[in-house]
Amino acid sequence: MQTELKTQTAVYVYEAPVRIWHWVNALSIVVLAITGYLIGSPLPTVAGEASDHYIMGYIRFAHFAAAYVFTVGFIGRIYWAFVGNHTSRELFTFPFWKVSFWRELIHEVRWYLFLEREPRKYIGHNPLAHITMVAIITVGGLLMIATGFALYAEQTGLGSWQDLLFGWLIPLMGQSQDVRLWHHWGMWIIVWFVMIHVYVAIREDIMSRQSMISTMISGWRMYKDDRP
Repeated sequence: MQTELKTQTAVYVYEAPVRIWHWVNALSIVVLAITGYLIGSPLPTVAGEASDHYIMGYIRFAHFAAAYVFTVGFIGRIYWAFVGNHTSRELFTFPFWKVSFWRELIHEVRWYLFLEREPRKYIGHNPLAHITMVAIITVGGLLMIATGFALYAEQTGLGSWQDLLFGWLIPLMGQSQDVRLWHHWGMWIIVWFVMIHVYVAIREDIMSRQSMISTMISGWRMYKDDRP
């Protein structure tokens, strides 16, 4: 669980592998979202032979390449949760059994709604960020990987490793179009999450008197003195 900070002024929070994963993951999501949208809503037909342009082919290639980067990065992130520091495990833990977690979660919700005057400082994610990251990045990421490779298995064919690992999702969820819809909705959920995530990071950097954006660059979280 997150540790509320009261006395320290600087703490090394995010190790280099976590920071690298964060920015590579962010770039992958941007490429996946843009190319995924264009795959779902293709560009207008370009005059001439398709072989002379291959626009959608390049878009699909970028989508598949980014998907592999996202997946390999996710696997690497799971590995680092076992060998890294305690904050590296927050994406894969959820202390729902602790009353203090829910009490602090309520405080954070009120803080983001401008109903609390004083922020609380944490070494890792605050409880609201913690539960959101687990839901969107961990659970959501796994669902996007599974549904994405299930759809990709239709291209690689029966017996491919994509089909063996993920092909069963299509009949389970009904049909291919159902999987596409879930994958598409998942994309929009992540897009909304990214926008809110950027807003909250900037807001916290300004209002909570603790570094956010620079922390994911240097690894160090800086805490300003409390106001008099």
